[in-house]
Amino acid sequence: MTTNTILRGKYPAKAHAQRVVDYLSTEMPRPNGFLFLSACPERFYQDCDLEIPFRQHRAFMYLSGVNRPDYHLLYEINNNRLTLFMPPVDPETIIWDGMPLRPEEALAKYDIDTALPSTALSTTLESIGRQHQDTQATVFTIPGHVGKGIQFPTAMKVDSHALKNAVDESRVVKDEYEIALLKKAIDISCAAHRAVMKIVRKATSEAEIDGVFLGECTQRGAKIQAYPSIVASGRAAATMHPEDNNQSLYVDGKRKELVLIDAGAEVECYGADITRTLPISGKFTPEARAIYNIVLQMQEECIGSLKAGILWDDLHILAHKVAIHGLLDLGILKGNPDEILAARTSAAFMPHGLGHFLGMDTHDTGGHVHETDAETDPLFKYLRIRRKLPAGCVVTVEPGIHFSEHLIREYLSDPLHSQYIDETVLDRFWDVGGVCIEDDVLVTETGNINLTDLPKDPELVEQIVGGVTADFI
Repeated sequence: MTTNTILRGKYPAKAHAQRVVDYLSTEMPRPNGFLFLSACPERFYQDCDLEIPFRQHRAFMYLSGVNRPDYHLLYEINNNRLTLFMPPVDPETIIWDGMPLRPEEALAKYDIDTALPSTALSTTLESIGRQHQDTQATVFTIPGHVGKGIQFPTAMKVDSHALKNAVDESRVVKDEYEIALLKKAIDISCAAHRAVMKIVRKATSEAEIDGVFLGECTQRGAKIQAYPSIVASGRAAATMHPEDNNQSLYVDGKRKELVLIDAGAEVECYGADITRTLPISGKFTPEARAIYNIVLQMQEECIGSLKAGILWDDLHILAHKVAIHGLLDLGILKGNPDEILAARTSAAFMPHGLGHFLGMDTHDTGGHVHETDAETDPLFKYLRIRRKLPAGCVVTVEPGIHFSEHLIREYLSDPLHSQYIDETVLDRFWDVGGVCIEDDVLVTETGNINLTDLPKDPELVEQIVGGVTADFI
């Protein structure tokens, strides 16, 4: 089925709730009771009536499919019943915001069994409490995700710990509907990246590129971004997450070598995360092309090895091995590749992780990063996945080589690392700044599916940016 066909259906909230209960069942004997969460409330800036941009609690979205404020959900475990509590109709609110969703509309729109006004919440909780008076039932909830003034039945135990982990783990494997939402966000983002590729050669600033990307996403129905866009030109691309996007594409009257664009749109809380590095003039310099080729090889080899059951650590190490061999060929590194890897010298050029889970959060849940010695090994310090990958997860694969003078100078001052770096050769590459190539990839039992339909072959990139070809091959 096509993405649009899938998205004509309902967000599978009840299937997600059952998945969460199944996970709870692995942590405790026969969970009994109900799950309860409140949506993120409507919020306003201090000292004015301007609303803060709304961002739904991800656990609430996962268990309801509702991307609106001030709702509540109650999922009864034993009878698989999902009830949505909606804000009551307020005539004054209608003046400013229009008609709210009516209960019958909510039943048609969402995967729920009952839609009630939030004024019925207290009596509903009391009724359920009486039903469970002698069953040792539990209310499963998450701290900070319960609306003000809500009182749970006194006869029921409240568990404020198990649900968050259960939701986080359940979110790792995406179902068909979630993948369709991701694919829609990715396709919109790819279209915006294509538009950027076509105007880079004529652009004069990072802000201009940023504006084109945001405009293209908005035109396609994705006004919200998954994260603040990163447009970094020249040496600014050596920094991992610059968000000012305000530099000129010129330095000393000349065009900089490269511009890195890390940007992705969001669709119904599911976001894309895509990076391309482009030659500003339309043609890579020899130094920039050499680094670009290494990064592309890093990504291609990692994606080629990506499938269910692989340990993400191993792919991350593979990326470093490819980087080391490439930098040795250029003469930036010198010595034995195994010794360079053991010394972790390559972390001077790729300090970040290979990628992360992708879903409702750009750095999605379930990476298990706190279960290892990540802090003691510089190669894994910023790695956001430390586990084997299951089929059905979506990951970003985003290797990079960055020439951060601040970081690399520290390595050059350390005898352990300086013996492996040729500073004379290195000096030719500072203006490259940094190269990163990032795709969003669905992991399968036998391999993977790259969801990112966006050129990255250097010759094709040059043709598009340089205006040699108007269309994508």
